[in-house]
Amino acid sequence: MSTFVHQGLYSLESGESLHGFNIEYKTLGKLNSKRNNVVWVCHALTANAEADDWWEGLIGNGQAIDPAKHFIVCANMLGSCYGSTHALSINPDTQHPYYHKFPILTNRDIVGAMDLLRQHLSIEKIQVCIGGSMGGQQAIEWAIIQPDVIENLVLLATNARHSAWGIAFNESQRMAIENDHSWQQPTPTAGMAGLKVARSIALLSYRHYGVYKATQTDQDTSKIENFKATSYQEYQGKKLQKRFNAYAYWTLSKAMDSHNVGRGRGGEKAALARIKARTVVIGVDTDVLFPVSEQKFLAAHIPQAQYYEIQSLYGHDGFLIETSKITEIIQQTNYLNNTLIYN
Repeated sequence: MSTFVHQGLYSLESGESLHGFNIEYKTLGKLNSKRNNVVWVCHALTANAEADDWWEGLIGNGQAIDPAKHFIVCANMLGSCYGSTHALSINPDTQHPYYHKFPILTNRDIVGAMDLLRQHLSIEKIQVCIGGSMGGQQAIEWAIIQPDVIENLVLLATNARHSAWGIAFNESQRMAIENDHSWQQPTPTAGMAGLKVARSIALLSYRHYGVYKATQTDQDTSKIENFKATSYQEYQGKKLQKRFNAYAYWTLSKAMDSHNVGRGRGGEKAALARIKARTVVIGVDTDVLFPVSEQKFLAAHIPQAQYYEIQSLYGHDGFLIETSKITEIIQQTNYLNNTLIYN
C-alpha cells in the first residue's frame, strides 16, 4: 500500500475546501515500456484499495485483469476510512479530527482527487477504467471529465444519476445512524450501533428475494422466532461495524446521492455524449438497486457502448460475485483486449 499526499488547497463542488488530503492506493504489476497497460479499478461504497482481495475472481494471477500483464491501480476514495482523508482525519486548521464538520463530498470531488493521483503517478492514459456501483459512477464521471485520458470503460451495475429509490435507501440508513444517540457526540465510535442497522437495511437493496429464499429459509417449520434471516441480518451488520465507521458511511452515501452526470452539463444525455472511451456496460438481471434500465440508458447514450446482461441470483451484489460471467464478457469483447499491449 502507498499514500499519495496532496498538500495544496483542494476546492470542492460544495464551495468548501480541504487543506490537503491523503489517498491510500495499491498498485499491482508493472507499467510496461509503452505505458499502455494501465487498468484502473474504482471500488464500491465500503470497499478499499485492495481490489485483488474483494474482486479476487476477476483480478489476480491468471485472472482477466492480471498483474503479470497489466499495471493495476486502485485508490481508496476520498472520504473513506481505509487510509484516505475522511472525517476521523486531523483537520490541519484545528489539529483535531473533523468529525461531523467534514465537508460534503460529491463523486466529482472524489474523481478529481483520483485524477491528481493519476498525474502524480505520471499516467497519461488509462487503457481500461473499470468500476461497479458507486465505483462505476466515478468511472463515468472520470470519462466525462477526462475524455482523452480513459480509452476503455467497463461499467457494472451503475447509472448516470442516482435514483430517488437509491437516495431513499441511503437516507433510511442515515436515519438509523442519526437515531443512535451516540451520533451526536464527536467521538471516533459515534453512530456505530446505527451503522449496524444501516448495513442491514442496505443489504436488502444489495441482494434479491430469490437469494434470501434460497439461502435463508428455515427448514424447521416449527420455528416462531430466531429465524435464519434474522441472524443473517445481525451478522452482516456486525461485520461492517468491525471494519468501517459511521462517519465514512455518512459521507460516502451522500456522495452517491449527489451523483448526476448531467448537473451543469445540459442533462445526462449531453454529458454521456462527451465520453470518448469505448464502453462495455454490464447489468445484473435481478438488481433492484441499480435496475438494468439504468445500464441500458448508459449504453444507449454513450457513443460506442455495448450492453451485456448477466443472470444472477444475488441481485446488485452479482457484480462482485459473478466474476466468471464478467470475465467471459470482457474476454469476448475483443476491442478491449486488443488495446492492452503487454510487452
